Amino acid sequence: MIKLMRIDHRLLHGQVAFSWTKFLDADCILIANDELMEDELKMSAMRMAKPTGVKLVMKSIDDSIKALNSNVTDKYKLFIIVGSVEDAYRLSKETKCIDTINIGGMKQMEGRRQIAKAVFISKEDEQKLRAIREQGIELEVRLVPGDSKQDVMDLL
Repeated sequence: MIKLMRIDHRLLHGQVAFSWTKFLDADCILIANDELMEDELKMSAMRMAKPTGVKLVMKSIDDSIKALNSNVTDKYKLFIIVGSVEDAYRLSKETKCIDTINIGGMKQMEGRRQIAKAVFISKEDEQKLRAIREQGIELEVRLVPGDSKQDVMDLL
């Protein structure tokens, strides 16, 4: 059962590892990100950030899609973390099991505009977020579980 998918450019870090995992009562974290799979040092850092007692799986986007569609993840209370709107778009388009996406951190870069604290999006991100919403998937901005949910569509 997927508890939540989160977009966070930092992937797994203290706030995500502990606050969100505990809030969601997740027993497995899936980090779905192609770039991560090519960086052994970053993968080691993700392993160190993992909360005790929680399974950590790191896969490419394509392998994550296969795993989610095969139902192998159904036995877990799964928390999915992706690094970008593009990753979330691909997962949500190729699977039918995601109903909520949380946006927690998207870094400031040239060509992006700020829509919320710590959330900067490009025009391409906005188009993909709108396409995700058209699939009936809830899109919220919330940095930590105690924050109030903000509907992404209201911020665009």
